[in-house]
Amino acid sequence: MQRGASFSSPDIVKEYLGAKLAGYDHEVFSVLFLDSQHRLIEYAEMFHGTIDSTAVYPREVLKEALRLNAAAVIMSHNHPSGTPEPSAADRTFTKRLKEALALVDVHTLDHIIVAGSTTTSFAEQGIDLSGNFLPVRARDSGLGC
Repeated sequence: MQRGASFSSPDIVKEYLGAKLAGYDHEVFSVLFLDSQHRLIEYAEMFHGTIDSTAVYPREVLKEALRLNAAAVIMSHNHPSGTPEPSAADRTFTKRLKEALALVDVHTLDHIIVAGSTTTSFAEQGIDLSGNFLPVRARDSGLGC
């Protein structure tokens, strides 16, 4: 997808990120930087790690969001192990990064985990991006779907 492509549904996002991240044998943390209409500004693979972890620096994600004038982000990383479930560390980090981005009015729409051909969306799983589960009726991917 090129700059300006619309990420209007969770399925489009998961398909795109699956194609980008599924083949790695080490963890990669990436971010989709989006405008206020959820159109792609830039896809960035920001951090590369080992087979089971990667160091992610919220300051660097925040700097890039500001540089690109992004209104929203969708973060993603892969699990080379093939296990798509978010870990406690994934939840904690997502909460920290969401809070940091919110300070400058950048909305976090989702966090997608890619594990081979399987993807897990925090938003679709009812994880409110603060690390907690939401009741089914309160779930919303933030993508207008």
